[in-house]
Amino acid sequence: MFRSFSVVLLLALAATGCRATATADPGADAAPAALPVAAVAAVETPIARFIEVTGTLTAQESAEVAAEIAGRIVATPVERGSRVGSAGELIRIAATEVDAQAREAEANAAQIEARLGIAGGQSFEAARVPEVANADAARRLARTDFERARTLHAGKMISQAEFDQKSAQLESADRQYDVARNGAEQQYQSLMAARARVTVARKAVADTVVRSPFAGLVGERFVSVGDYVTRGTKVASVMRVDPLRVELTVPEQYVAAVAAGRDVTFQVDAYPGETFTGQVRYVSPSVTAATRALIVEAVVPNATGRLKPGFFATARIAQSSSTPALLVPASAVRTVAGTARVFVVAGDRVEERVVMVGQQVDQRIEITDGLAAGERVAASGVETLADGVRVQVR
Repeated sequence: MFRSFSVVLLLALAATGCRATATADPGADAAPAALPVAAVAAVETPIARFIEVTGTLTAQESAEVAAEIAGRIVATPVERGSRVGSAGELIRIAATEVDAQAREAEANAAQIEARLGIAGGQSFEAARVPEVANADAARRLARTDFERARTLHAGKMISQAEFDQKSAQLESADRQYDVARNGAEQQYQSLMAARARVTVARKAVADTVVRSPFAGLVGERFVSVGDYVTRGTKVASVMRVDPLRVELTVPEQYVAAVAAGRDVTFQVDAYPGETFTGQVRYVSPSVTAATRALIVEAVVPNATGRLKPGFFATARIAQSSSTPALLVPASAVRTVAGTARVFVVAGDRVEERVVMVGQQVDQRIEITDGLAAGERVAASGVETLADGVRVQVR
């Protein structure tokens, strides 16, 4: 009987130990706590559409300026980076020889003008040339003598020989006048050639100063004082940087949405977060065969000179109309390995859903597929969420 009581006591103690163990871990089978999230409904609203493209900033104008005459460089008033105005001086070439040639050409022209009786800017008239005037006077005198002789010959008052002599004198005077007039015309053509040589000589004098074709910045100076240059030698490069051009590459599918006059906004790496504006000026008439893309050029104001040719630009070209879009907060979209996901709130749990995204509008992003209007998505803490997790909507 004592042995039976001992067995009962041992079983009772074992049962008590098991209950004690169970009481020590009361939360072993409890559900995990709900994660707090903010839920926002997907809203459909019209948005302004744009095309996102890339491109490069280039100078509005760029020229490599060359010398027009040969000679020795005597001055270089600009350096790399110098700002020059339109027709600003870039270099000077020795002018002694061309100055002398210009004075010689002017003297030759003045000599012919004096011979032709042209002074004070008068126009050419052959009758004012002394030789022509003398021949004309002799011709008139011969005509008068001939008319008198004809009258006398008709009255049998002079012989036939005397009448023939007066007739021959008139014919000779007419020919002398024609010769004098033709000589004057030839001298006038010589004057035109001399004046042309004066123009060339004066241009050569002017070309001793090589000038900028437009206002801008000197990109490079290729010569120094003492260098000898020939006609066509490049002496400096000049760039116009206000405004600048941004050359953009637009994919073929967006060709119909691009036109001259459209607004362009863009950013460059040099100024993070800062947006610059421009306007489309040129649209290529054809698509590039190799890339199946369209070249679009926009004009960008650059009065401060902060933008530099060669900057890489990420640009947006505004489209002509607004269309509806389904928008959610950008914070609601989680991208993993290039795949966008949102977490749709359904009761006290979330459903992970793969979506397609469109363009971003401020702090919201467009969902083009995978979500319906009115569905609520988690807008905070999406990094900690997973499919089926319990949540508590704040």
